[in-house]
Amino acid sequence: MNKEEIKTHINKVLSCSMATIENGKPRVRGIMLYKADDRGIIFHTGKMKDLYKQLKANPNAEICILDPQTFVQVRVSGQFEELNDDSLKDEIINAPGREFIKKWIEAGKFKGKEDLAVFTMKTGKAFRWSMANNFDKKELVDL
Repeated sequence: MNKEEIKTHINKVLSCSMATIENGKPRVRGIMLYKADDRGIIFHTGKMKDLYKQLKANPNAEICILDPQTFVQVRVSGQFEELNDDSLKDEIINAPGREFIKKWIEAGKFKGKEDLAVFTMKTGKAFRWSMANNFDKKELVDL
């Protein structure tokens, strides 16, 4: 699997598990990525969330994107950095499938761009796993 195939896999599935570290202990949660493109692997969270605080304290993380139809998973390990890009935040708030953000804003639970944190992993190491290559040597792909 090359870099473009990894991006295609991510953009097809979008849901993943993300592991971070808090006080030396692993923390894993399911999240929905926004997209993978030339800017990297992009996702968003709220600045009030533990995930935000964990990544600000330690930007190292790993995501695992499992395609439920093929049972192929792609794991990507690297560092996330916060993007302070208001046009990207507007894009996310108005993107199809992200209607829940507007509902939170309308309900007063979320202040919009002020509370929205966008992160990207620009570089990292990825590998593809499936039952077919379960015992093969791990082949890492640079992102």
